[in-house]
Amino acid sequence: MGEARGAPAPLYGGQAVVEGVMMRGADHWAVAVRRPDGRIHVESHEIRSIQQRHPIWRRPGLRGMVVLGQSLVIGVRALMIAANVAAPEEERLTSRQAAASLVLALVLFLGVFILGPATLFAWFERRVGGGLWVNVVEGLFRVLLLVAYLWLIGRAGEIRRVFAYHGAEHKTIAAHEHGEPLVVERIDRFPKEHVRCGTNFLLIVMITTIFVFALFGTPPLPWRLVSRIVAIPLIAAIAYEALRLGARYSTSPLMRALMAPGLWLQRITTREPDADQIEVAVAAFREVQRREAEAAADRG
Repeated sequence: MGEARGAPAPLYGGQAVVEGVMMRGADHWAVAVRRPDGRIHVESHEIRSIQQRHPIWRRPGLRGMVVLGQSLVIGVRALMIAANVAAPEEERLTSRQAAASLVLALVLFLGVFILGPATLFAWFERRVGGGLWVNVVEGLFRVLLLVAYLWLIGRAGEIRRVFAYHGAEHKTIAAHEHGEPLVVERIDRFPKEHVRCGTNFLLIVMITTIFVFALFGTPPLPWRLVSRIVAIPLIAAIAYEALRLGARYSTSPLMRALMAPGLWLQRITTREPDADQIEVAVAAFREVQRREAEAAADRG
């Protein structure tokens, strides 16, 4: 989302964390967290990507799987940093606890949103008959399940603050994209929703599952569950390319219509931030810009 003249625009992105924001550039990421004493903790790291060593992984269809894996790793590291900075010392997580939490979260996600619906509708199919419509209804059920889950967790006070930092992340990136100075008053004018958001990606993933899982038909339950797991890399690749396409042609009326459901869903996952939260997002963004500029200068 910012660009050097004559060079492709790097796609800045980010993630809300506990009392903070993670911002990601092409080769670096940074996290800024509001300490209990009011100061802002900022740290940044280099992204060591397989795409740098093996350019084949930059190709459409493959890059989505790489970016998804990187995003999970970076996101977990940022969450752990934020939790340890924002929490009292006695409540801080160890590396082993963070890893266990990640594994548990992935297992729950697969169980609730992928394998659970497949099992439910396989049972339903045996009683009323099958066909393509079973995959369609299963996919729609999965989308509704996601919306209900996001709405439910958004009722918690701590998550509401995370969602506000999510809005601060979007507003800051949007201000940069429009060439505005990164000051609170100018940033706050922008919407809290953004077309290239992880919420959009999740929704695209859920919709993509309808079409991809339909390719496997309605085999017996064990094979159906295996097919759901095997198809995840393909679904991630398709969803990532769809998200990039939506961001690239965001002014197209057709693309705006296709991306509208994702923006509507962000009304749940983002909230209006206050000035302090925007300040944290700016701190993370400026740190990424600093690291990217230093790296560019070193390359000559």
